[in-house]
Amino acid sequence: MTDLLAGYRAAGPGHDEMLQSTGAAREAWAQMAHLVDLHDGSSLASRAEDVVELLATNGVRQGAGSDERPWLLDPLPVLFDEAQWAHVEAGLRQRALLLDHVLTDVYGKGRLLTEGLLPPALVLGHPGFVRAVNDIVNPGPHQLFMVGTDLARNADGSWQVLADRAQTPSGLGFAMQDRRIVAEVLSGLYRHARIRRIGPFFQAMRRAVRAAAPAGAGSSPRAALLTPGPYSPAAFDQAYLATMLGYPLVEGEDLVVEDGRLWMRSLGKREPVDVLLRHVDAEYCDPLDLRGDSRLGVPGLVEAARAGAVSIVNPLGSGVVDNPGLLTYLPRLARSILGEELIIPSTVTYWCGERSMCSHVIANLDRLVVRSTAPGAPVLRGWELTIAERADLSVRIATEPYLWVGQERVEASTTPAVDGDRLEARPTQLRTFAVSGEEGYEVMSGGVARVAAPGSDVAEPGPHDAAKDVWVLSSLPNSDGDAWAEDSAPAPANLPTSISPGAAEDLFWFGRYSERAEGTTRLVRAVGDRFSDYAVEVTPRPGVGEPVVLGVLRQLLADVVGEGEPVHLVLEAAQPGTVAHALARMARSASSVRDQLSSDTWVALASLERALAAHRRRRDRDPEAAADIETVSSRLLEGLLAIAGILAESMERDVGWCLMDAGRRLERAQQLVDVLAATLPAVHARADEILVLESVLIAHESVITYRRRYQAQPRVEPLLALLLLDEHNPRSLRFQLRELAASLGEVPAPARGTRTRDELLGDVVDLLDEVDLTTVAAPDDDGRRSTLATTLESMAWRLRELGDEIARVHLTQPVPVPWLDASGTFATPSARGAGDGDGGDGADEGEETP
Repeated sequence: MTDLLAGYRAAGPGHDEMLQSTGAAREAWAQMAHLVDLHDGSSLASRAEDVVELLATNGVRQGAGSDERPWLLDPLPVLFDEAQWAHVEAGLRQRALLLDHVLTDVYGKGRLLTEGLLPPALVLGHPGFVRAVNDIVNPGPHQLFMVGTDLARNADGSWQVLADRAQTPSGLGFAMQDRRIVAEVLSGLYRHARIRRIGPFFQAMRRAVRAAAPAGAGSSPRAALLTPGPYSPAAFDQAYLATMLGYPLVEGEDLVVEDGRLWMRSLGKREPVDVLLRHVDAEYCDPLDLRGDSRLGVPGLVEAARAGAVSIVNPLGSGVVDNPGLLTYLPRLARSILGEELIIPSTVTYWCGERSMCSHVIANLDRLVVRSTAPGAPVLRGWELTIAERADLSVRIATEPYLWVGQERVEASTTPAVDGDRLEARPTQLRTFAVSGEEGYEVMSGGVARVAAPGSDVAEPGPHDAAKDVWVLSSLPNSDGDAWAEDSAPAPANLPTSISPGAAEDLFWFGRYSERAEGTTRLVRAVGDRFSDYAVEVTPRPGVGEPVVLGVLRQLLADVVGEGEPVHLVLEAAQPGTVAHALARMARSASSVRDQLSSDTWVALASLERALAAHRRRRDRDPEAAADIETVSSRLLEGLLAIAGILAESMERDVGWCLMDAGRRLERAQQLVDVLAATLPAVHARADEILVLESVLIAHESVITYRRRYQAQPRVEPLLALLLLDEHNPRSLRFQLRELAASLGEVPAPARGTRTRDELLGDVVDLLDEVDLTTVAAPDDDGRRSTLATTLESMAWRLRELGDEIARVHLTQPVPVPWLDASGTFATPSARGAGDGDGGDGADEGEETP
């Protein structure tokens, strides 16, 4: 036993996953510590730092908007041996089968209600019950496609179910990402240990999708994953799951019901959707038949499902089995439906809809956990409430008893978690997953564990609790088969690839923001270098006596980027136009199309964030030293060039790539024209003009080419030849226009036509063809290059209009409209992101990821 394990102590008299009753570490944990070389706290702390870095590198986040924060992961997994897991697996299969029977009956024959096995008020009064989907039946062996189950051990080591998650169970993406990161940090142990892999569960999911497809879908049904969008608290989880399954990630506005079936909008065409994996709460999925103020759903989706044209999984209305009051009745339902006792019991739950249970809950509020049956409602711990608060709660329960449950407190088992350079016992909860199969349900060999602060029962993990990977040990050697090498289902001869308008827009802006960040970085660096040349003689402020070149370049930054010193224009994310602002928008666009981008993209994005963070810290320590932006700009360019290389070499040249490339070309062309317009029309003394022209060439990565070609100091006419007209210079305007035309030519033309788009692009090309270098380079009588200024201005506004026209023609999204609600009046569209979740899994308001 290592010294680190010897110093570990359980938090109380309850069960600890690592320690035996004698206080000695279980063999598997001792072996893990030995193989990982956890002999001291420094090694442990080092592993924790590695995890934090890998999470940042892979862009793993939770929450949304102002609540977005890094995903927290403990480097040490939770270990279970085969015998322990066999019991858990059997219990989860049984429970999933039982919940499937309940779900099927509630929306079918209703025998459980008519025979008194379930109180009608418990089911029909629950927000998860959706009357509009009665009698809708999906193909396949089960109606419940997937269920997530939250488990914890009692003080005696026995398992208890805390909650079932069937609305839209989240955590699958986090489970796979956690496994990959922990496997990398503990690579030696992971290679040698016999651990069940979790990849086969995603194979099982794809098989279940095919089984649930409508009869007319054939052997290769088209599936899509419906997300509330990038502002969902579970956005990362949904995007990562879509990537694992290979299904497009779509929002409601990307889908349409026409001709009696569901279609995905695609540029220039539409693609059928046979199976929709739903990660939007049921009531928000159809503003026509369900909630009229929803902007997340698809009008007509319920009718398409009723007609059998599309299968929705989990089915609409599955949230009814998330009702915590159902836990009270599952034991007798198991005996009635399955003829068995529950293998894993639920935590003791009292549904207040029954008078005797209601009286018991009110009388014991000071020791019970009280919760509303509505999804997303906060959990109330009776012992933490004041006497007055308990009195108010008693009145609320007595007024609407069917909406409340009381539960016995769970003293969850503990596992060792990393706390600095030591191990600390933390209460632990486990989320597991089961998916429909031909012979029952298949259970993931692992899941996502959450550890909380000491003293918490972990019944409801908080936003700052860390996750843990879950390892199930195996007696058999590992089988590291390819997760895609699944069954023998034939692949389609030519599966069409398509992209939704939402994804197309995000890729277009990802291209624009990446080029904007690179171009701005180069420009600010070039100007900053010129400021440094004069730092000894002149303070970097506008004023009397400032050299002409500095005034010109300072005004250039103000016109093209924004007001502020160079370091400010790099670091200030809140100011539009800065490098940091472009990088933030770039990362946001990338997160919306994670399923379209190479995983290497996130490594480069993480390096950009680290570079900015490091220079901000440097600025805080020494503002004068931070004014030198050479270091940070070089690091930023490294990351941006890496992204450019990844996009060029790792993405298929499909419609999405063409739009992304079009965004890059358009942005580069616009910035080039803006920079030339801000610097060249005014005529300066020869010495000053040389410095200005040289800075322009440096900013556009053409100074070496100019020197090699002309072997002379910069002049306006050859500079314009190189940056405007040279079709072989990848930084010239002509090159950008040619590539822009080629990329746009590969984008399908919509019904509204591309005439205006092509005319605007053609006008810029014509202006370029009409440029006479001698004429535009020569100053007028008033000492300005007015012809050049007019030409550049004409190009600039046409390029801006071209960007708007591309967005109008190719990226226009349907506008959500209010639908008649149940009262026959028009509903006001709800805010984007409302109801985006699994009724308690990190997508409903007020709840966290697993």
